[in-house]
Formats: sequence, C-alpha cells, structure tokens
Amino acid sequence: MKLIRNILLPVVPIYYLVTWLRNKFYDAGIFKSTSYDFPLIAVGNLSVGGTGKTPMIEYLIRLLKSNYEVATLSRGYGRTTKGFVLAGENTDAMRIGDEPFQFYSKFETIKVAVDANRREGIVNLRALTPKPDVILLDDAFQHRKVKAGFYVLLTSYNALYVDDFLLPTGNLREPKQGAKRANVIVVTKCPSSLSEQEKSEIIKRLKPNANQDVFFSSIEYSNTVYSLAEEQPLEFFKDKKITLVTGIANANPLVEYLKSKALDFKHLNFKDHHLFSENEINALKEEHIILTTEKDYMRLSPHFKGEGNLYYLPIQVSIDDKLRFDRLINNYIESC
Repeated sequence: MKLIRNILLPVVPIYYLVTWLRNKFYDAGIFKSTSYDFPLIAVGNLSVGGTGKTPMIEYLIRLLKSNYEVATLSRGYGRTTKGFVLAGENTDAMRIGDEPFQFYSKFETIKVAVDANRREGIVNLRALTPKPDVILLDDAFQHRKVKAGFYVLLTSYNALYVDDFLLPTGNLREPKQGAKRANVIVVTKCPSSLSEQEKSEIIKRLKPNANQDVFFSSIEYSNTVYSLAEEQPLEFFKDKKITLVTGIANANPLVEYLKSKALDFKHLNFKDHHLFSENEINALKEEHIILTTEKDYMRLSPHFKGEGNLYYLPIQVSIDDKLRFDRLINNYIESC
C-alpha cells in the first residue's frame, strides 16, 4: 500500500487544486452554503481514519442532553438504507450504521438520524415534535453545503494534520489550510503523561489563528466490560483465552492498553466499519471469549444473541481544561 501511495504522488497536486478550488468557491459564495439560526455543531477532521469523532460526539451529548433537546446527524457509513432515517424501535446497525446505532443505544433522550444529504437531514429533524434545540453533525467538516455555527476539528496526537500529505499519498481529505475554519482544535488520543511544554510545542506547530482555541484529549477506557447478559471487571479476563476483534481505523491504542493490563489475547484486525461475513461470524463463534470495541459490538451483537461470549469495552474522552471547553460550547449555544 505504501508503494502504491508513493507511485500516486504525481496525483497529489491535482487533488490539491480540486479541493482548494472547491473551498475557495464556497468561501466566495460561488457554491451555496446554507446557514442556520439555531445551534449546529460540526465535529470532523482533515484526515481519513480514526481521530475519535464518535467519543467526541458522545462527550457533547453528555454535556448538552440535560438542558437541551439534542439530535445527532450522520451520513450513516456502511448502512443498507438510503435517504433520511430516524432511529427507532426497529433500528439496527445495518439500517443506520454502527456509530449512529451506538448513539441511539446509549442515549435514550436524544434523536439520532442519518442522511447523506445533510441539508435534508436538518430539515427533517427540525420538523419533528419536539424539534431539537441543538444538532450535532458527525464527520461533517468537509460538508460545505451546510455551514455549521461551531466547528470542532480533531487531529490525532500521533498523526497531526500538519505532518500529513494530501490523498492519495497521504491521508488528508483537503489542504491543511482548511483547519482555519475550525472554532476549536482538539488534539486527540494524547498520552496521560503529556507535559505542558509538549502541549506548547504542538500548538506552535499547529499555528492556530488568534481566535482558535486548542485543547488536548485522551481516551479513558472503562474498567468494566459488557455483554448482552452481564458485565464484568476487566481483571476478570486475566488468565483467560481472549480474542480481540477490531474493525476500526486504528486499534493500536486499545491493543497497548490491554497489554498494559497484562491480558493475554490474539488480535483479529479488520478494516474500519468491516461488514462481517457469515463465514467470519461462524468462525468467531468458535472462539472462547471475544472482546471488541463498542462500535464493532453494534455490528456483531445481533449474531451472538445466544452464545454469551461477546464482550465490549467502552471508552470516553477526557479533555484537559474541560471547564473552558464546556464554556465555549455553552456560550455558542446561548448566543444563537
């Protein structure tokens, strides 16, 4: 894959020109971008791959759901349906995608919808009763047809966008200048030992505008794993035969965390949003204990209702200077 990407290096200037012109046309009003008179918060990144959008959306849900009617709107990657779908009683991961289904499964009081056409999705959500006060747009940083009022840009500690290249040689979806659209930049998946000096050095490298705030976040793994029938402390699985199954963009942090807990496991690593075949499911059912991510559990659990050997490990985001971050979000909402 690395060889192929290097071969495609001559394509990068063409991709740059196309994406740069697209952004310029939106900035100049040549391409129409719809604005809204209610709180619309977009979470996204400049790169392909996992920067932690799902746990960030969940963080915002937890922050806002007690005081506002909250809705999430996603594209619904990997779903079998088309158009606008509002999560309901008969919803599953196949109908709306694994990440939206995770939101729906965890938060009873919010509305969860998917629509590749974000404008239509927003219209349909606002037609509901009660209509949402706040809509969280998942993975919408490049969706310029909609102009959110507040943009949260994520970049991974180990893969900062300033160190990356444009597709197809690198992983950037658009030129680095696109970061200037963000209200806040969050460096995700940071080590807990990150010093203030390291933070300052990263901020210098990111070169934010004067009106942009930079935050640092880390992943907090739960001490409890869950299955359809039970929950157990993670230590319960020490000295047991475990198979770790992941279908996410970057499983390395999870792998390192489990190793730090002295768990013995083999790792079956699939591509992001992998749709498991019948043969793969049958093979997995032969494993003694399967541990997976919460997102993968949304796709796997319908196939394991009777086996009882499928568990998932939840995660949450911890943000440094949490009070300031929360205040920025709340101030934006109150100003609308």
